[in-house]
Amino acid sequence: MSSVSLKKVIEKLKLENLTPEIPIDKIRITQSDINRPALQMAGFFEFFDATRIQIIGFVEYYYMKEKIPEDKRKERYDTLLASEGMPAVVFCRELEPDPLFIESAIMHNVPVLSTKDPTSTFMAEVIRWLSEELAPCISVHGVLVDIYGEGVLITGESGIGKSEAALELIKRGHRLVTDDVVEIRKINDDTLMGSAPDITRHFIELRGIGIVDVKALFGASSVKDSQQIDLVIRLEDWNKDKEYDRLGLEESYTEYLGNKVVCHNIPIRPGRNLAVICEAAAVNYRQKKMGYNAAKELYARVQNSLAKRREEDEE
Repeated sequence: MSSVSLKKVIEKLKLENLTPEIPIDKIRITQSDINRPALQMAGFFEFFDATRIQIIGFVEYYYMKEKIPEDKRKERYDTLLASEGMPAVVFCRELEPDPLFIESAIMHNVPVLSTKDPTSTFMAEVIRWLSEELAPCISVHGVLVDIYGEGVLITGESGIGKSEAALELIKRGHRLVTDDVVEIRKINDDTLMGSAPDITRHFIELRGIGIVDVKALFGASSVKDSQQIDLVIRLEDWNKDKEYDRLGLEESYTEYLGNKVVCHNIPIRPGRNLAVICEAAAVNYRQKKMGYNAAKELYARVQNSLAKRREEDEE
């Protein structure tokens, strides 16, 4: 099961740890969903999922402070925080927890954290980030480049020219996400996100030259940490006996983690400018998303021309 350490969550979301005496190194988050324990504060624990991060907003805070009788607060806090598997409780808007709550949290080894963010903003960010971190992940051999805002995954046999094409694209103003190894995460049924392993981030391997640091060579604007994968370009050696699609009336697809992605098979011959071809493919894909398909437009023109000729012949 995928998991992320609570320590990483604290660092990424810039949270303040209000219970530093509680060890957090071994606490792992396994769910991207969160919970606001309003009903639990009122004593209702049916269907309560304690393994989620618990968020205390202004509503929960006001109920804790004003509506729970003082003689019952300790009991309510203990019942909530004794729930098995609770990773942490986060107070939003820098709300200050009741000293009794902190005391109970320390007793049950549940870290209490604080953020300056409004509740809705923090909830949206923590769910988005955890969804990406905990998403199913695979690694594939290829190069991922952001071309005009479209994530283009370039694949093919080793040595076919993927890295060289990426380098030319970078020189033309596009951004490198990763070279050689692409980590693909399934965010949902429509979205695949690609990123680089930490060890190879911003590096490109060029045969005959070696390792090139793209960020150091071309600047921070030439790289990107992650990118949605919109299009796959598969490079292959030219085969004169193979029929290649010359119109593009029907889309071809490849599949990663159950998600289908548009895929173009591009034959490689000496003299072909791969960077320009990748740019054209990205722009053409964007046009199709906007409702314009050049292949269908050509097909419609041909059909209209044939119809006119038949009418003229009949006359």
